[in-house]
Amino acid sequence: MKPRTYFLGLGLLLLAAGCKDYLEQPVLGQYTAGQFFTSDVNAKLAVNAAYVPLSFRDASSNVLWVLGDVASDDALKGSNPGDQADFDNIQSFNITPINAAVEAQWKRDYDGVFRCNVVLDGLPASNTAVSAAVLSQSVGQAKFLRAWYYFQLTTIYGDVPLHLAVSTPEELQSPVVPQAQIFAQVEADCQDAAKLLPDSWTGTDVGRATKGAALALLAKTYLYEKKWALAASTAQLVTAQGYKLLPVFADNFRAATKINSEAIFSVLHTSLLSPSQGNSLNQWFAPRQQNGYGFYYPTKSLVANYEVSSAGVVDPRLDYTIARKGHDYFGVAYDTTWSSTGYLSKKHVQPLSEVPASIKGDGNLNFQAIRYAEVLLIQAEALNENGQGTAALVPLNQVRKRARESYLYDTSLPKAGTVPTGLLPDITTTDQSTLRDAIRRERRSELATEFQRFFDLIRYGQAYATQALRDKPNFNYARNKYFPIPQSERDTNKKLGI
Repeated sequence: MKPRTYFLGLGLLLLAAGCKDYLEQPVLGQYTAGQFFTSDVNAKLAVNAAYVPLSFRDASSNVLWVLGDVASDDALKGSNPGDQADFDNIQSFNITPINAAVEAQWKRDYDGVFRCNVVLDGLPASNTAVSAAVLSQSVGQAKFLRAWYYFQLTTIYGDVPLHLAVSTPEELQSPVVPQAQIFAQVEADCQDAAKLLPDSWTGTDVGRATKGAALALLAKTYLYEKKWALAASTAQLVTAQGYKLLPVFADNFRAATKINSEAIFSVLHTSLLSPSQGNSLNQWFAPRQQNGYGFYYPTKSLVANYEVSSAGVVDPRLDYTIARKGHDYFGVAYDTTWSSTGYLSKKHVQPLSEVPASIKGDGNLNFQAIRYAEVLLIQAEALNENGQGTAALVPLNQVRKRARESYLYDTSLPKAGTVPTGLLPDITTTDQSTLRDAIRRERRSELATEFQRFFDLIRYGQAYATQALRDKPNFNYARNKYFPIPQSERDTNKKLGI
């Protein structure tokens, strides 16, 4: 068989915590796998490249925020109606295969798949030019990342083509396969990755995929497949890895504490590098008055989801997550005219003291792709759906306890040092339906503006999604359960079969 030739014009940026420099020797040109994968250094370069599509260096091409939140009841697309008009079309469900957001995410995720397959093709067990340790770790990372990209592809688009090796043009002519087959591959890749990846990394490797990340994605995949027992038991395996909730919820979204015990898998960003490795969500979500673009406005529906005690004290996660009238916005009084809904997102934005207006699009906040809090909520949901309501209360109430006890540890909160009476009390019901509603509400509050809401609505089913999106008259569950496969794929892949 003729060796496959790869064009490696890869950005090859080392996305690792604490790393202040990018790798200055990009690999350019045409190579066969045997020519390139001849050293530990080259193997690591190829793995580094597989992380690059995760980055939010350009929020107009990594549009998970549009598909995950603007399509939902949690956020509206801000700015002017004609600015990024296809994002407005996502919001209103006037969605066609030529929609720019639909095209962008497809290309980004399949680019990630390709980069992973380059690594996996180039590092078979028979490759003795790369040390056994680096080969094992590289394959583990590539399998986790391929699972990540395919999980996104199938939750966004449904049935999609499955490519498990670098494909020739002829092989790229392939039909979609059922979502069940894609999920099965995600499961297999996560299981393999969990066996190969370390529990943790040290030094400049901190931030790479770990065993815990593979297990967490596996638990989430089981949840989406409604494999309740497996989702619950796999989430428990993640707990056994030693992750801990941070005492203060907001520390997950602060630059000084972005590497922490709750972060299971993060997309890392660093400011002031060339080429850029910064987080542009900082500019896209900030108000125009601070040199932002004002593209993401939380809704009144989301604000109303947060619980309030009988004494009128609100869940502290609301003001950690959303800017609103009468409250601080990174050191200045918030102005409700900055947003058409009266609200702005805070999780992905930094103070001007950290990232001045002149470099607003070069933030250094990580995107927390999987947090331990989500794993606890996966476990709670799976246990409840499996008829184990009493057991489900334990992880659910851990999340609520951390939220209310932010008052014990965050001195910036009013009357800090004591938990306000009646705030976020433990849930006690074991009625499956009532507890299901409580878990769903908790997930919405905990993970708000983290780009997951629309996919949750869809997996909760037609009745739930239709009710939540009742203000979007064009939404039709059967038609909009998945976004359309882009026209570019329809034009080039004649065997797509749709």
